[in-house]
Amino acid sequence: MIKQTLGQKQLQKLSPQQIQLMKLLQIPTATLDQRIKEELEANPALDEGEENDQEQEFDSEALRDDEKFMKNEESGNDEVEGDNIIDAADEYDEIVKEESLELDEYINDYMEDDVSSYKLNVNNYSADDEEKTMPMAVENSFHEHLERQMGLLTFADDRELAIAEQIIGSIDDDGYLRREITAIVDDLMFSQNIFAREEEIEKILKRIQLLDPPGVGARTLQEALALQLHRKNDNEELSYDEKVPIRLALRIVEDYFAEFSKKHYTRLQRQLNINERQLKKGIEEILKLNPKPASGYSSGGNSRAVHYIVPDFTISNRDGELELELNSRNAPDLRVNDHYKDMLTTYSQSKKAGKKAKRSEKEAVMFIKQKIDSAKWFIDAIKQRQQTMYRTMYTILQLQYDYFLTGDQRKLRPMILKDIADMTGLDISTVSRVANSKYVQTEFGTKRLKDFFSESLQTKDGEEVSTLEVKKILTDIISNENKRKPLSDEKLKNMLRERGYNIARRTVAKYREQLGISVARLRKEL
Repeated sequence: MIKQTLGQKQLQKLSPQQIQLMKLLQIPTATLDQRIKEELEANPALDEGEENDQEQEFDSEALRDDEKFMKNEESGNDEVEGDNIIDAADEYDEIVKEESLELDEYINDYMEDDVSSYKLNVNNYSADDEEKTMPMAVENSFHEHLERQMGLLTFADDRELAIAEQIIGSIDDDGYLRREITAIVDDLMFSQNIFAREEEIEKILKRIQLLDPPGVGARTLQEALALQLHRKNDNEELSYDEKVPIRLALRIVEDYFAEFSKKHYTRLQRQLNINERQLKKGIEEILKLNPKPASGYSSGGNSRAVHYIVPDFTISNRDGELELELNSRNAPDLRVNDHYKDMLTTYSQSKKAGKKAKRSEKEAVMFIKQKIDSAKWFIDAIKQRQQTMYRTMYTILQLQYDYFLTGDQRKLRPMILKDIADMTGLDISTVSRVANSKYVQTEFGTKRLKDFFSESLQTKDGEEVSTLEVKKILTDIISNENKRKPLSDEKLKNMLRERGYNIARRTVAKYREQLGISVARLRKEL
């Protein structure tokens, strides 16, 4: 049976201003200026520059006349020139009158609000800093480099040339042809109405693989390495003795690539009937090769753009005292446009003189109010963003003071988002937004804020230490190990326990994988 019931429910909803602040908190300093430019373009009431020293003030008598004017409006004495009063217009006017009453309050309180610069006194750039621009290097893309070499190849007709161009266009930015030959056949048929056999495409591909850089057009890593070794082996300037390790390397890549990739060196020595010294020279030749043949070329400016890290904070050491500065260089001063203020003033003065306002004027004033409100909200959101970021980073600085003083990762204390949220009184989600994609410049390099957060691990003495400290010690142990006999995860666990860290083998494996370190077998060297 379906029936209606009445109930109460408590819901938490974010206002548009809160949503705007949350979005601004996520934006790093490097892209904040772009977000401000977007708002400047969208809102004509928002302007860039410092607030004027002398602000225009509204006359209290004009505001009182405003109230009288609105009372006359409510009494029905609407004398709008040139407008025919009809029922629909009357209904619309009533709405405008109610909004106008709110407008009076708004005009009265507007000049009392502080909408001056939101910048904090922690800007680490002076106004006299030289504005420097970085010249952009003009480079030819990888595919343009291949197309210019097409003249070195000979083709029987335009059909073969079109097939070669299709193959080059299918090569990716790493220099590999990862598209199947059958797919290229279909592309030629549908896009250029050319029917080609797979054998014909393979033949033209072999010719393209003769172009620079060596290894271009390979379908696998094994083929790319083999193409580069063939090119080196064909070099007539090398002597016979110089080509011996190259030929050995070529045989390893072509016939024993699985054993090489898994570092089964003993098996390679036995199957190739060579000693360790010979194997080492062959492997050295392989390690000289480029696994990405096109890595030295620009890709046309889309995927290989250089990204520069702009620190959001700077921590400097002043005679043993740490100072925190917020980078505000990408956040220009914002204010409400003077022209919009003048329009409000003119509106107030015209009513003081006893002039009747037209409906279009009322609509314009309501539009101005909306835009000014939006500008003030944005300025306040930027100000709150700066304050929240500074407050959060200052708390992190206090918790990790010893690290920022010395740069020793072993002095990092366990710290999670909840710790900062409890100390600052902010929500965990707010702290997370501040920590995400933000960087701090220290005397020991530019660090990502997220890297300072870590879980705790208990030592044998019951002391809690950061997992970052354990990872740093683990990295040091592995970097100093004998590469001929790398340490297994079990041995690493025992060494950490000898140092007082109560840790399991599976935890060692997890930390090793997080650090991007291979298993013992793949760390083996000759």
